Amino acid sequence: MYMTKLSPFSVRTIWGGRKLIDNYGIKTDLENCAEAWMLSCFENFESTVAQGEYAGKTLTQVIAECSKDILGKNAANFEYFPILIKFIDAADDLSVQVHPDDEYAAQYNGGYGKTECWYIMDCEPGARIIYGFKDKISTEEFAKAIEENRIDDVVNYVEVKKGDFFLIEAGTLHAICKGILLAEVQQNSNVTFRAYDYNRFDAKCNGPRPLHIKETLDVTKCEPPCPSIPTLTKVEQLDGAVRTELVSFELFSVNKVEISGTYTSSADENSFVHIMVLDGNGTISCGDVSFDITKGEGVFVPAAAGEYTVNGTITVLESRV
Repeated sequence: MYMTKLSPFSVRTIWGGRKLIDNYGIKTDLENCAEAWMLSCFENFESTVAQGEYAGKTLTQVIAECSKDILGKNAANFEYFPILIKFIDAADDLSVQVHPDDEYAAQYNGGYGKTECWYIMDCEPGARIIYGFKDKISTEEFAKAIEENRIDDVVNYVEVKKGDFFLIEAGTLHAICKGILLAEVQQNSNVTFRAYDYNRFDAKCNGPRPLHIKETLDVTKCEPPCPSIPTLTKVEQLDGAVRTELVSFELFSVNKVEISGTYTSSADENSFVHIMVLDGNGTISCGDVSFDITKGEGVFVPAAAGEYTVNGTITVLESRV
Protein backbone atom coordinates (compact mmCIF):
# COMPACT_ATOMS: atom_id res chain seq x y z
CA MET A 1 0.00 0.00 0.00
CA TYR A 2 1.17 3.51 -0.84
CA MET A 3 0.61 6.73 1.05
CA THR A 4 -2.98 7.87 0.45
CA LYS A 5 -5.66 10.33 1.46
CA LEU A 6 -8.54 8.99 3.52
CA SER A 7 -12.15 10.16 3.27
CA PRO A 8 -13.81 10.59 6.67
CA PHE A 9 -17.03 9.17 8.04
CA SER A 10 -19.31 12.08 8.95
CA VAL A 11 -21.53 12.12 12.05
CA ARG A 12 -24.53 14.38 12.68
CA THR A 13 -25.60 15.19 16.27
CA ILE A 14 -27.95 17.58 18.04
CA TRP A 15 -24.97 19.76 19.02
CA GLY A 16 -23.05 19.76 15.74
CA GLY A 17 -22.32 22.68 13.42
CA ARG A 18 -21.43 23.23 9.76
CA LYS A 19 -17.87 24.59 9.98
CA LEU A 20 -16.36 21.31 8.82
CA ILE A 21 -18.66 21.32 5.78
CA ASP A 22 -18.46 25.02 4.93
CA ASN A 23 -14.83 25.78 5.84
CA TYR A 24 -12.93 22.48 5.87
CA GLY A 25 -14.23 20.74 2.77
CA ILE A 26 -15.89 17.78 4.50
CA LYS A 27 -18.34 16.33 1.98
CA THR A 28 -21.62 15.04 3.38
CA ASP A 29 -25.36 15.25 2.73
CA LEU A 30 -26.01 15.53 6.46
CA GLU A 31 -27.60 18.65 7.94
CA ASN A 32 -24.54 19.19 10.10
CA CYS A 33 -21.17 17.56 10.61
CA ALA A 34 -20.51 17.38 14.33
CA GLU A 35 -17.67 14.91 13.84
CA ALA A 36 -15.53 13.85 10.89
CA TRP A 37 -13.84 10.53 11.70
CA MET A 38 -10.63 11.09 9.76
CA LEU A 39 -8.83 7.87 10.75
CA SER A 40 -11.25 5.17 11.78
CA CYS A 41 -11.60 1.42 11.64
CA PHE A 42 -14.56 1.55 14.02
CA GLU A 43 -17.34 -0.70 12.74
CA ASN A 44 -19.95 1.20 10.69
CA PHE A 45 -17.99 4.47 11.14
CA GLU A 46 -15.00 3.74 8.93
CA SER A 47 -12.84 6.08 6.90
CA THR A 48 -12.25 5.01 3.30
CA VAL A 49 -9.37 5.27 0.89
CA ALA A 50 -9.83 8.27 -1.39
CA GLN A 51 -7.45 7.47 -4.24
CA GLY A 52 -5.34 4.86 -5.99
CA GLU A 53 -5.84 1.12 -6.34
CA TYR A 54 -7.78 0.82 -3.07
CA ALA A 55 -10.08 3.81 -3.66
CA GLY A 56 -13.51 3.32 -2.07
CA LYS A 57 -12.39 0.53 0.25
CA THR A 58 -12.48 0.92 3.99
CA LEU A 59 -9.20 1.01 5.85
CA THR A 60 -10.17 -2.27 7.51
CA GLN A 61 -10.55 -3.91 4.09
CA VAL A 62 -7.16 -2.59 2.99
CA ILE A 63 -5.47 -3.89 6.15
CA ALA A 64 -7.01 -7.32 5.51
CA GLU A 65 -5.70 -7.33 1.93
CA CYS A 66 -2.24 -5.92 2.67
CA SER A 67 -1.66 -7.48 6.13
CA LYS A 68 -1.25 -5.71 9.46
CA ASP A 69 2.35 -4.92 8.51
CA ILE A 70 1.14 -1.58 7.15
CA LEU A 71 0.27 -0.60 10.74
CA GLY A 72 3.71 -1.33 12.17
CA LYS A 73 5.10 -3.32 15.08
CA ASN A 74 3.56 -1.17 17.81
CA ALA A 75 0.02 -1.91 16.60
CA ALA A 76 0.63 -5.60 17.34
CA ASN A 77 0.30 -4.69 21.03
CA PHE A 78 -3.40 -3.94 20.48
CA GLU A 79 -6.20 -6.43 19.82
CA TYR A 80 -8.02 -3.93 17.59
CA PHE A 81 -6.99 -0.98 15.45
CA PRO A 82 -5.45 1.21 18.15
CA ILE A 83 -6.59 4.80 17.63
CA LEU A 84 -9.38 7.00 16.31
CA ILE A 85 -8.83 10.55 15.02
CA LYS A 86 -11.57 13.14 14.53
CA PHE A 87 -12.45 16.72 13.83
CA ILE A 88 -15.19 17.95 16.19
CA ASP A 89 -17.38 21.04 15.66
CA ALA A 90 -19.38 21.98 18.77
CA ALA A 91 -22.05 24.51 17.81
CA ASP A 92 -23.73 23.70 21.12
CA ASP A 93 -22.62 22.13 24.40
CA LEU A 94 -21.76 18.44 24.44
CA SER A 95 -23.06 16.36 27.33
CA VAL A 96 -21.14 16.28 30.60
CA GLN A 97 -19.52 12.87 30.28
CA VAL A 98 -16.78 10.46 31.22
CA HIS A 99 -15.05 7.49 29.61
CA PRO A 100 -13.93 4.28 31.34
CA ASP A 101 -10.45 2.78 31.50
CA ASP A 102 -9.56 -0.45 29.69
CA GLU A 103 -10.40 -2.69 32.64
CA TYR A 104 -13.91 -1.31 33.10
CA ALA A 105 -14.60 -1.20 29.35
CA ALA A 106 -13.57 -4.84 28.95
CA GLN A 107 -16.18 -5.82 31.52
CA TYR A 108 -18.78 -3.40 30.16
CA ASN A 109 -18.73 -4.24 26.44
CA GLY A 110 -15.50 -6.09 25.73
CA GLY A 111 -13.83 -3.06 24.11
CA TYR A 112 -11.22 -0.47 24.97
CA GLY A 113 -11.43 2.34 27.43
CA LYS A 114 -10.92 5.86 26.22
CA THR A 115 -8.12 8.27 26.91
CA GLU A 116 -8.20 11.16 24.45
CA CYS A 117 -6.54 14.47 23.71
CA TRP A 118 -7.82 17.72 22.22
CA TYR A 119 -6.09 20.36 20.14
CA ILE A 120 -8.16 23.56 19.98
CA MET A 121 -8.20 24.65 16.33
CA ASP A 122 -10.50 27.62 16.79
CA CYS A 123 -13.04 28.94 19.27
CA GLU A 124 -15.40 31.80 19.98
CA PRO A 125 -14.37 34.39 22.59
CA GLY A 126 -15.08 33.07 26.07
CA ALA A 127 -15.49 29.46 24.90
CA ARG A 128 -14.74 26.91 27.60
CA ILE A 129 -14.56 23.24 28.45
CA ILE A 130 -15.39 21.22 31.55
CA TYR A 131 -12.22 19.53 32.76
CA GLY A 132 -12.55 17.58 36.01
CA PHE A 133 -13.74 19.12 39.27
CA LYS A 134 -13.05 22.38 41.11
CA ASP A 135 -12.18 20.50 44.29
CA LYS A 136 -11.92 16.90 45.37
CA ILE A 137 -15.31 15.56 46.43
CA SER A 138 -16.73 12.17 47.34
CA THR A 139 -18.64 9.98 44.91
CA GLU A 140 -21.68 10.50 47.13
CA GLU A 141 -21.35 14.27 46.84
CA PHE A 142 -21.08 13.96 43.05
CA ALA A 143 -24.17 11.73 42.96
CA LYS A 144 -26.11 14.32 44.97
CA ALA A 145 -24.98 17.13 42.63
CA ILE A 146 -26.28 15.11 39.65
CA GLU A 147 -29.58 14.34 41.38
CA GLU A 148 -30.12 17.99 42.32
CA ASN A 149 -29.01 19.38 38.91
CA ARG A 150 -26.06 21.16 40.55
CA ILE A 151 -23.24 19.85 38.35
CA ASP A 152 -22.20 23.42 37.57
CA ASP A 153 -21.41 23.92 41.26
CA VAL A 154 -18.73 21.23 41.33
CA VAL A 155 -17.14 21.03 37.86
CA ASN A 156 -14.02 22.86 36.72
CA TYR A 157 -14.58 25.22 33.76
CA VAL A 158 -11.51 26.21 31.72
CA GLU A 159 -11.63 29.04 29.18
CA VAL A 160 -9.80 27.98 26.01
CA LYS A 161 -8.02 29.66 23.13
CA LYS A 162 -6.72 28.58 19.73
CA GLY A 163 -3.64 26.37 20.11
CA ASP A 164 -4.49 24.96 23.55
CA PHE A 165 -3.95 21.25 24.14
CA PHE A 166 -5.61 19.00 26.73
CA LEU A 167 -5.10 15.36 27.66
CA ILE A 168 -8.35 13.81 28.90
CA GLU A 169 -7.43 10.60 30.67
CA ALA A 170 -10.00 7.86 31.25
CA GLY A 171 -12.05 8.67 34.35
CA THR A 172 -11.85 12.46 33.87
CA LEU A 173 -15.23 14.19 33.78
CA HIS A 174 -15.34 16.55 30.80
CA ALA A 175 -17.39 18.38 28.19
CA ILE A 176 -16.68 20.40 25.08
CA CYS A 177 -18.86 23.50 25.31
CA LYS A 178 -20.32 25.46 22.41
CA GLY A 179 -18.19 27.51 20.06
CA ILE A 180 -15.19 25.17 19.86
CA LEU A 181 -13.62 23.48 16.85
CA LEU A 182 -10.99 20.88 17.74
CA ALA A 183 -8.97 17.89 16.60
CA GLU A 184 -9.15 14.78 18.75
CA VAL A 185 -6.82 11.78 18.95
CA GLN A 186 -8.13 8.97 21.14
CA GLN A 187 -8.17 5.28 21.85
CA ASN A 188 -10.32 3.35 19.42
CA SER A 189 -13.43 3.37 21.59
CA ASN A 190 -16.87 4.92 21.50
CA VAL A 191 -17.89 4.18 25.11
CA THR A 192 -19.33 7.34 26.64
CA PHE A 193 -21.19 7.64 29.94
CA ARG A 194 -23.38 10.76 30.18
CA ALA A 195 -23.85 12.42 33.56
CA TYR A 196 -25.92 15.36 32.28
CA ASP A 197 -27.33 16.43 28.91
CA TYR A 198 -29.30 19.65 29.63
CA ASN A 199 -32.63 17.75 29.33
CA ARG A 200 -32.45 18.18 25.55
CA PHE A 201 -34.90 16.53 23.20
CA ASP A 202 -33.31 14.27 20.58
CA ALA A 203 -35.46 13.17 17.66
CA LYS A 204 -33.44 9.94 17.33
CA CYS A 205 -34.47 8.97 20.86
CA ASN A 206 -37.91 10.62 20.66
CA GLY A 207 -37.00 12.27 23.94
CA PRO A 208 -33.92 13.06 26.04
CA ARG A 209 -30.80 11.05 25.33
CA PRO A 210 -30.18 8.36 27.96
CA LEU A 211 -27.93 9.08 30.93
CA HIS A 212 -25.56 6.56 32.52
CA ILE A 213 -25.48 7.57 36.17
CA LYS A 214 -24.35 4.28 37.69
CA GLU A 215 -21.53 3.87 35.20
CA THR A 216 -20.53 7.53 35.58
CA LEU A 217 -20.24 7.14 39.34
CA ASP A 218 -18.33 3.87 38.90
CA VAL A 219 -15.54 5.35 36.79
CA THR A 220 -15.27 9.10 37.52
CA LYS A 221 -12.28 10.46 39.43
CA CYS A 222 -13.98 13.10 41.56
CA GLU A 223 -11.03 15.49 41.77
CA PRO A 224 -9.33 18.34 39.93
CA PRO A 225 -7.57 17.26 36.72
CA CYS A 226 -4.11 15.92 37.35
CA PRO A 227 -2.81 14.18 34.22
CA SER A 228 -0.25 11.47 34.89
CA ILE A 229 1.20 11.87 31.38
CA PRO A 230 3.22 14.98 30.49
CA THR A 231 2.05 17.15 27.60
CA LEU A 232 3.75 19.82 25.44
CA THR A 233 7.06 18.16 26.24
CA LYS A 234 9.37 19.41 23.49
CA VAL A 235 9.57 22.14 20.83
CA GLU A 236 12.04 21.78 17.95
CA GLN A 237 12.98 24.56 15.56
CA LEU A 238 13.74 22.84 12.26
CA ASP A 239 14.67 24.17 8.84
CA GLY A 240 11.29 25.13 7.41
CA ALA A 241 9.14 24.01 10.37
CA VAL A 242 8.48 24.13 14.09
CA ARG A 243 7.58 20.73 15.58
CA THR A 244 5.92 20.56 19.00
CA GLU A 245 5.58 17.20 20.72
CA LEU A 246 2.14 17.48 22.30
CA VAL A 247 2.04 14.06 23.95
CA SER A 248 3.90 10.75 23.69
CA PHE A 249 3.08 7.60 25.67
CA GLU A 250 2.22 3.93 25.19
CA LEU A 251 -1.13 4.54 23.47
CA PHE A 252 -0.16 7.15 20.88
CA SER A 253 2.04 10.15 20.16
CA VAL A 254 0.96 13.45 18.62
CA ASN A 255 3.08 16.25 17.16
CA LYS A 256 1.90 19.62 15.90
CA VAL A 257 4.04 20.72 12.95
CA GLU A 258 3.88 24.32 11.69
CA ILE A 259 5.49 24.28 8.23
CA SER A 260 6.66 27.31 6.30
CA GLY A 261 8.81 25.70 3.65
CA THR A 262 9.86 22.06 3.64
CA TYR A 263 9.41 19.47 6.40
CA THR A 264 10.78 15.93 6.22
CA SER A 265 9.98 13.01 8.51
CA SER A 266 9.50 9.27 8.10
CA ALA A 267 7.26 6.29 8.76
CA ASP A 268 9.46 3.49 10.11
CA GLU A 269 8.65 -0.15 10.81
CA ASN A 270 7.22 0.68 14.25
CA SER A 271 4.15 2.67 13.21
CA PHE A 272 2.07 4.16 10.45
CA VAL A 273 1.72 7.96 10.46
CA HIS A 274 -1.53 9.89 10.17
CA ILE A 275 -1.21 13.48 8.98
CA MET A 276 -4.21 15.71 9.67
CA VAL A 277 -4.22 19.14 8.03
CA LEU A 278 -5.40 21.85 10.44
CA ASP A 279 -4.70 24.90 8.29
CA GLY A 280 -3.05 26.01 5.05
CA ASN A 281 -2.17 23.95 2.01
CA GLY A 282 0.79 22.34 0.32
CA THR A 283 2.03 19.09 -1.17
CA ILE A 284 3.16 15.81 0.33
CA SER A 285 5.53 13.29 -1.26
CA CYS A 286 6.55 9.76 -0.26
CA GLY A 287 8.47 7.56 -2.67
CA ASP A 288 6.89 7.87 -6.11
CA VAL A 289 3.62 9.26 -4.73
CA SER A 290 2.92 13.00 -4.48
CA PHE A 291 -0.30 15.01 -4.18
CA ASP A 292 -1.75 18.30 -2.94
CA ILE A 293 -3.15 18.60 0.57
CA THR A 294 -5.26 21.29 2.20
CA LYS A 295 -7.00 21.97 5.52
CA GLY A 296 -9.61 19.41 6.47
CA GLU A 297 -7.80 16.49 4.80
CA GLY A 298 -6.07 13.47 6.28
CA VAL A 299 -3.24 11.32 4.92
CA PHE A 300 -2.31 7.75 5.89
CA VAL A 301 1.37 6.83 5.52
CA PRO A 302 1.93 3.07 5.97
CA ALA A 303 4.55 1.78 8.36
CA ALA A 304 7.97 1.31 6.78
CA ALA A 305 7.03 3.62 3.88
CA GLY A 306 10.16 5.62 4.66
CA GLU A 307 10.77 9.32 4.27
CA TYR A 308 7.97 11.73 3.43
CA THR A 309 8.18 15.46 2.69
CA VAL A 310 5.61 18.21 3.15
CA ASN A 311 6.03 21.51 1.31
CA GLY A 312 3.96 24.65 1.81
CA THR A 313 2.56 26.96 4.44
CA ILE A 314 0.59 24.44 6.40
CA THR A 315 -0.06 23.21 9.95
CA VAL A 316 -0.60 19.51 10.61
CA LEU A 317 -1.05 17.03 13.42
CA GLU A 318 1.25 14.04 13.01
CA SER A 319 0.05 10.97 14.95
CA ARG A 320 1.63 7.56 15.57
CA VAL A 321 1.15 4.56 17.83
